[in-house]
Amino acid sequence: MTAILLALASAVAYGVSDFFGGVFSKRHSAWTIAFWGQIGSLLTAGLLALWVGGRPDRLDLLWAAVAGVGSALGTAFLYRGLASGRMSVVAPVSAVVSAGVPIVVGVATGERPAALTWVGIAVGLAAIWLVARAPDPAGGTREGVAASVRDGVLAGAGFGAYFAAIGQVREEAGLWPNAASMVVAAVLLLIVVLAVRAPLRLPWRRTGLALLPGMLGAVALTLFLLASQQGLLTVVAVIASLYPAATVILAALVLHERIHRSQAVGLAACAAAVALVAVA
Repeated sequence: MTAILLALASAVAYGVSDFFGGVFSKRHSAWTIAFWGQIGSLLTAGLLALWVGGRPDRLDLLWAAVAGVGSALGTAFLYRGLASGRMSVVAPVSAVVSAGVPIVVGVATGERPAALTWVGIAVGLAAIWLVARAPDPAGGTREGVAASVRDGVLAGAGFGAYFAAIGQVREEAGLWPNAASMVVAAVLLLIVVLAVRAPLRLPWRRTGLALLPGMLGAVALTLFLLASQQGLLTVVAVIASLYPAATVILAALVLHERIHRSQAVGLAACAAAVALVAVA
């Protein structure tokens, strides 16, 4: 139950982070917001690591490096996909794939969830798809949809790699591997920003706001790391990947965006998935 609660808290923090990141990206380059968000993640993760401490070994830091590469690549492909305007395709594909990768890794490394837990995982994957998916009135060509699917798969694979890799870190390592992964991700995102020639600087009054999504993201990933050390990776990865629910609810409450019928069904399925996993 502790692992489930930590994973749920991770999902909420991640969903709030995505909401603010999306709002800020409407005013500035998405690449710029992603980079400064990563700086916020690095600062927050570093402070948390100093507070908690820990004794990571070389293997922990190696997994952290893999996680950092996955996080950076996931962010890069997600923003590239969203920049094309095909959010209705990119978001659900990336969300489901990011949950699926840790499930495969967890099973491959010997995890064997109970039968009822598998039902909850299946319901959770369907819920993620329904909540993240929104109607696309613009339509689009077959090639455009295929490109969005590709970006969604690559983004999900990157984030899934982060979840799977950071889930291998030992509890004795503390939070230092999480901070180390942020260093790797920040460097790689800086390279991406320079490669696409996005502006690196922001008006100083908005720099602090740009750090906020990353700070919340660091809290979310820290909670996920703690959850993965308390429970099965196959379970906590699905629960944490329910984060689109928090984003959709915030968008409805703050921006007065409409919750579509399929999303409402997905929100109900999220609650069912958590209940099934909790009682298993």
